[in-house]
Amino acid sequence: MEILILVLVALAMLAIGVPIGIALCCGLLALSFSYGTIDVSFISQAMYTGQESLPILAVPCFMLAGDLMLRGGLTERLVNIAKTFTGHTAGGLGNVTVLASMFFGAISGSAPATTSAIGGNMIPAMEKESHYDKAYATGLASVAGSLGIIIPPSIPFVVYASATSASVGDLFIAGVVPGIIVGVVMMVVHTFQAKKHGYVDKKPRVNWAGRLRAIKDGFWAVMMPVIILGGIYSGVFTPTEASVVSVAYGIIVGIFIYRNLTWKDVWELTLRTATKIGGFMLAYAPAACLGSTLILLGVTSKLSNLLLGISHNIYIILFIVVIILMIGGMFLDTTSNIVVFGPILYAVLSPLGVNVIHLGVIMIVCLAVGFVTPPVCMNVFVASNMTGLPVERIVKPVIPQIVALFLVCVMLAFVPGLSLIFV
Repeated sequence: MEILILVLVALAMLAIGVPIGIALCCGLLALSFSYGTIDVSFISQAMYTGQESLPILAVPCFMLAGDLMLRGGLTERLVNIAKTFTGHTAGGLGNVTVLASMFFGAISGSAPATTSAIGGNMIPAMEKESHYDKAYATGLASVAGSLGIIIPPSIPFVVYASATSASVGDLFIAGVVPGIIVGVVMMVVHTFQAKKHGYVDKKPRVNWAGRLRAIKDGFWAVMMPVIILGGIYSGVFTPTEASVVSVAYGIIVGIFIYRNLTWKDVWELTLRTATKIGGFMLAYAPAACLGSTLILLGVTSKLSNLLLGISHNIYIILFIVVIILMIGGMFLDTTSNIVVFGPILYAVLSPLGVNVIHLGVIMIVCLAVGFVTPPVCMNVFVASNMTGLPVERIVKPVIPQIVALFLVCVMLAFVPGLSLIFV
């Protein structure tokens, strides 16, 4: 009954448009005043300690680095590189959209940012140059934008590490193979859809000389994830220090090499990041408190008993976990899902032999699908604002992509080696 009160109050607040962080606070306060299980001092303490984590300091820096790279002119260069490799394939511009999203995801760490940056370039191009249906082009850019939180460095991986005390570096390296798999699956599904709907926009194949020219032009953009991951794994700097390095790198490349960035831009982007991190922490802190409260109420043992009551087969349990995360991604933002479900699911699955890094990959890939599944589908809302199309028109053409991503989530859950091969 205690949990029911908490959930009902939070959902009621969300239904009338209250921000997720404040809605969770209202649910926690309702629980405190109704049953006295927790008091206000516990809520404030849990919100504070939930943020008292070194890895979480990396989040604002990675946010700022992504904005610096976007304003610094890296997007166009990454798109040009992608065009030289996949522009000649069937449904070429759609494949360019996916590949460019993989490249940009390695810079931004954010799904909505990837959707905005790549979609802003590729949606008009697909519609104008190859006569793609506008709704399909918008939907494809939205789905491809989800790669932004899978390909490292990824902000949700940092949040998961903070919530579960997992290694940020191990999570980053574990996300590489799943990110490539997701990207390849997206391109395969798109190719079939492109042929079905007549979006076969083959361009002339670019020779290696042309590809090398594009890579040379975008060299400094491509090098960012190499420097960040290489620095972490060589021990030169920690993941948190890597986020600061990424900001410095973005400033140097944007101002002194590509010269698309000014010091005024840096100041404006820093202020914008401060605003965004305020909104992020408004969701993160109450979610951390909610996670601690649910553990205090014994949800971990109840969930474990429920899952084991259904089956002792680890594959069935993991399949149920995938379903839970997919549904959670439909109704809660990524940060809240990770902070609430991460510690609980790890406490349940760890005794069954599930590695914390493997669980992190399952969680992030499942929640990536949530960026394109209504009602809380941030990528689709971003794309809708860019094109003026309603959400339902954007989602419908890419349902095959969503189904394919669900199958990939199940595969990654069942085959841990795909995530842990380099860890």
